[in-house]
Amino acid sequence: MVAKVDLKRALDRYRAPVGSFRLLDLPVQRYLMIDGHGDPNVTSAPGAPGPAAYPEALAALYPVAYALKFASRLVTGRDYVVPPLEGLWWADDLSLFTTARDKSRWDWTMMILVPDWVDASLADAAIAQVGAKRTGRPERLDDLRLEALDEGRCVQTLHVGSYDDEAAILARMHHEFIPAHGLEMTGKHHEIYLSDPRRTAPEKLRTLLRQPVRPGC
Repeated sequence: MVAKVDLKRALDRYRAPVGSFRLLDLPVQRYLMIDGHGDPNVTSAPGAPGPAAYPEALAALYPVAYALKFASRLVTGRDYVVPPLEGLWWADDLSLFTTARDKSRWDWTMMILVPDWVDASLADAAIAQVGAKRTGRPERLDDLRLEALDEGRCVQTLHVGSYDDEAAILARMHHEFIPAHGLEMTGKHHEIYLSDPRRTAPEKLRTLLRQPVRPGC
């Protein structure tokens, strides 16, 4: 029987304290990624041009993530639990994440971690496998890619509660902890969704909030 690795439990990068912050240094990591823009609660009109809306993005991302998991077991003999959904979020004005919370102006990349032992050829094969389906081919499948993410040093905390209640802890991270440690923000705001919002009450959602940083001037 093939042992199944749960990366969420095995990797230290998926841990953080509630209500306080930790610094960690991350290796380069590879993800299945897909980009989009705007409020994640809004669905685009069928066939609409422009970046993928959130539901359509996930409809392409998850089938490939599971096809890749099964390919890993078959080809490499190594099985794993599909890692949690993650997202990079950014906007021209950072207040859109803290005080204004104008989701219509957010840009984002949704992504799922790919284990180190899975090579690019397996990812390509998984995308092709999902694309070969006669029915149910994801509309945004061609927007999906495998890409490396190099964040380096990051500040991280665990938020428990609704996504809409993140503003206060993000303000503390951005305006108190980071400058107090002689750091400045770089890269994009990163969230890791440890809970399934379809099965978890909003006040119990567990979300890692991560911000890449560098030494300040």
